[in-house]
Amino acid sequence: MKINLKYYLWLLSVLLVQIAHAQEGFISGKVTDTKKVPIPGVNILVKGKKNSTQTDFDGNFKIAANKGDILIASYVSFATIQVPASNLMTIELTETQNELDAVLVVGYGTQSKKNLTDNIARVTAKDIQQIPVSNLQNALVGKLAGVQITQTNGKVEGGISVRVRGAASISAGTQPLYVLDGIPLITDDESGNGAPTNPLLTLSTNEIESIDVLKDASSAAIYGARGANGVVIITTKRGKDGKGTFSINMSQGISEATHKKKWLNAKQYVELLLEAGRNVNDLASVEDELEFLSQGTDWRNGEVNTDWQKEALKTGYTTDADFSVSGGDDKTKYFISGSYNKTIGIIDSNNLERLTARTNLSHKVSDRFTAGMNIGFSRSLINRVQDDNSFSSPLQSVAQAPISQARLADGSANPNTEYSNYLLAKDNTFWKTIMRRVIGKVYGELKLFSFLKFNSDFSYDLLSQTEDYWQGKNAPFMATDGAVFASSVNTENYVFSNYFTFDKTFAGKHTINAVAGMEFNKYNRRYQDVNSIYFPNDSFQTVDGGAEVNEGHGSQTDYAFVSQFGRLNYSYDNKYLFKASIRRDGSSRFGKNERFGVFPAFSAGWVVSQESFLKENPVLTYLKLKGSWGKLGNAEIGNFASRQLYKPNPYNLKSGLTFDQAGNDNLTWEKSTQTDVGFEIGFLNRISIEADYYQKDTDGLLFEVPLPLSSGESTINKNIGKIRSNGFEFTLNTKNIENENFKWNTSFNITTNKSKVKSLPNDNTDIINNYNINRVGEYISSFYLVEYAGVDSENGDALFVKNTINADGSIDKSTTNDYSEAKRVITGNPFPTLMSGLTNTITYKGIDFSFTFQGEWGASIYNSAGIYQSTAADYFDNQTLDQLNRWQKPGDITNVPQARFEGANGTQESTRYLDKSDFVRLRNITLGYSLPKKAVNDMGMSNLRFYITAVNLFTFTNYKGNDPEARRDDNNAIGQDFYSAPPARTIAMGVNINF
Repeated sequence: MKINLKYYLWLLSVLLVQIAHAQEGFISGKVTDTKKVPIPGVNILVKGKKNSTQTDFDGNFKIAANKGDILIASYVSFATIQVPASNLMTIELTETQNELDAVLVVGYGTQSKKNLTDNIARVTAKDIQQIPVSNLQNALVGKLAGVQITQTNGKVEGGISVRVRGAASISAGTQPLYVLDGIPLITDDESGNGAPTNPLLTLSTNEIESIDVLKDASSAAIYGARGANGVVIITTKRGKDGKGTFSINMSQGISEATHKKKWLNAKQYVELLLEAGRNVNDLASVEDELEFLSQGTDWRNGEVNTDWQKEALKTGYTTDADFSVSGGDDKTKYFISGSYNKTIGIIDSNNLERLTARTNLSHKVSDRFTAGMNIGFSRSLINRVQDDNSFSSPLQSVAQAPISQARLADGSANPNTEYSNYLLAKDNTFWKTIMRRVIGKVYGELKLFSFLKFNSDFSYDLLSQTEDYWQGKNAPFMATDGAVFASSVNTENYVFSNYFTFDKTFAGKHTINAVAGMEFNKYNRRYQDVNSIYFPNDSFQTVDGGAEVNEGHGSQTDYAFVSQFGRLNYSYDNKYLFKASIRRDGSSRFGKNERFGVFPAFSAGWVVSQESFLKENPVLTYLKLKGSWGKLGNAEIGNFASRQLYKPNPYNLKSGLTFDQAGNDNLTWEKSTQTDVGFEIGFLNRISIEADYYQKDTDGLLFEVPLPLSSGESTINKNIGKIRSNGFEFTLNTKNIENENFKWNTSFNITTNKSKVKSLPNDNTDIINNYNINRVGEYISSFYLVEYAGVDSENGDALFVKNTINADGSIDKSTTNDYSEAKRVITGNPFPTLMSGLTNTITYKGIDFSFTFQGEWGASIYNSAGIYQSTAADYFDNQTLDQLNRWQKPGDITNVPQARFEGANGTQESTRYLDKSDFVRLRNITLGYSLPKKAVNDMGMSNLRFYITAVNLFTFTNYKGNDPEARRDDNNAIGQDFYSAPPARTIAMGVNINF
């Protein structure tokens, strides 16, 4: 048979083309982490070629490649891997724990820190777990640059102040927006006894996966009118693919006050008072009162020597127990947890008992649709004491005379003390608060295309609180044979969100991530209380036991937000980054002419280390420059500040109304313009540095502006006034040592902040509030006091600096013993200007050790109780020990004036009671040991760890008060200490068990 050579060659060429075409096809696969969880956004590159792609939302990819080609997979926080291509392959990436490469939670999505142009600080579960505190905010202290967290005082339910990059307001809210799994949380303080409670006390750290704080405008602008004070995004734990896990944590701790003041004992007290009486020729009056206070005991020889501080501050105890169950497969994932916390506070009769439970479920209904539900419940029972300003508060007992008995021989509280004996309140009253909370979310996610998905979320937050205050017949100041006050408040907040997410890479270099949607937020609050009096006996402790219901109140209020939002992230070749976001918010809180506001933001970044001249640099492994600008709002101005209001005014049992507030149809939110510039740099893949400069300018501050008397109202709310906060932030993370057996990591942050007033209403007229002043050019709420000048060494008179203006315009700095001749001056700042935190984490084989130091500098505290407790026996209040250093004879050099009973010698409000509050504190420290794997496995467990941990273990400070962080529990008393309890020092031991 004759073969046609041309025909044969043609067939061969066709076959070769077909083979080549088959070989140059597509490879499909999936990328997961070591726990089989899909990873979206992984870069896939064919080695030696320009072909590249990224994984979709479910970790899937498809790339033009041949079987056997080498695929390079890289993603932030994971080690880059090279694997040969095969059909339907699965690539598994291992986490590298590189802080620069962390994946952060942002509003309505996530974003890798590598491509981030914003400023976001983060802590994860491992940073806050096993810290023995009853509220999650306290677990964050010292770990976040630019974030100051302060608990009001040592009460277990004490309010928390969180300031993100200084103040963004004077008269409106200053606290950040808290968002849990996409739900803006209710943070209203509903306390009825004058001391604030912390509504986030209802959350347990056991259920928290991560906390991301959005600090700059670019990150927070997606929350628009509520983002000016920063946004705290809390993400709860989720189930993951793989074998189910069960974990238990149990711990027991003991607490005491971080510091106690030193007070006069009985002999010292008597000595000082007698001297004070002799110095004013009124010894008889003093002796008569000492006879009464001692109630027949020998006060001259110290027969009774009561340590009232010891009565008030006790040893506390903490008990924590929690469990979690989690797991799942490629379709269904689950996380179930529960926790129990009991905290016996360091303040007598103050304790907390909390139960929490959470269930998070998600189910992949189909390849395109996923549905899920998150729901959490908590119940917190708090036994409370009265606020700091109440005589029946335990901490005010330090004013009692040490020669007075706390209890009589029969065990009953001594009723004959200088002031109300708080033990009468302990024995004959209770104040019980119960907070019940349900936080839920149902959601659906529909994948329309590989690059486009649609999310619909419905979220609900219900905070229900009841308070019961019972006073028996023998309660302090009781005149009606008992009284009961009962209140109930139900606050609910629901949010309906719908948004699209687009995520796609074009031509291997152009990556676009976009979010667009709308949201509706409705809030409702209903409050009522009732008071009854005249009870037959103390066995009746509810409202219906009283003979007369003499008072009742009720109110209902709501507000709504309707919003549209959008965000665009663009990256070119992972080098040039751009982000733009915008939100339009409308709220019922504002005047009808200013109901809607638009909040834009822009940011950009340049990853210099991706350029050819740095890409292979072995030393400088990462460098990014970034900057952002944006506008945010502060909507926390109250629900009716813009409305014309009337109030009931009954007369002679006839109903009526009275004009109560002038309306302003142009009233709107305070506007904050924020700028941020900074850089991130990494060396040797072991050192990372982030540094930023920020500036926040808030305009349109809400103030009450005077009106003419003819208007019928004295003031009207207007947007007038400006403030500025600016400073630097610096964060350093290092991997000091890292090998198989020994690891040592360090994280250090430092922040500066200056928050100053730029303009005020009424032609920049000073706004004075007790000891504080707001004045243009000065720090917000600066202290405004007469300047104390010490003691005249010749006669023991207290001296004050005049600070008056001379005829030539100069300031008269001479001193006077006449307080009325001295003028007040700005003397200090209630907020720190420098903050820092240092955390070290060390692991060696089965041993783990970590500790965090926290420091603050530049702030002052005014002891507004000093005019009673540090006056060299001006009255019968017990005195701090330093008052024994009083002036006694000519030539004495001291800062304590001569003791003069009721002589008002230096007892006036002045800088005598102002003190610097600089401190460094060992905030928390933990030492743990995990048993060897083989021993644990033989017991049927996967891990068994024992640990000991402590909070507030040591404090280094020159502050003379109880504690440099303790503050008066009156929110209007900025920077003050008033018989305020110190925080607790807690040491706990515990065990972690995992199956």
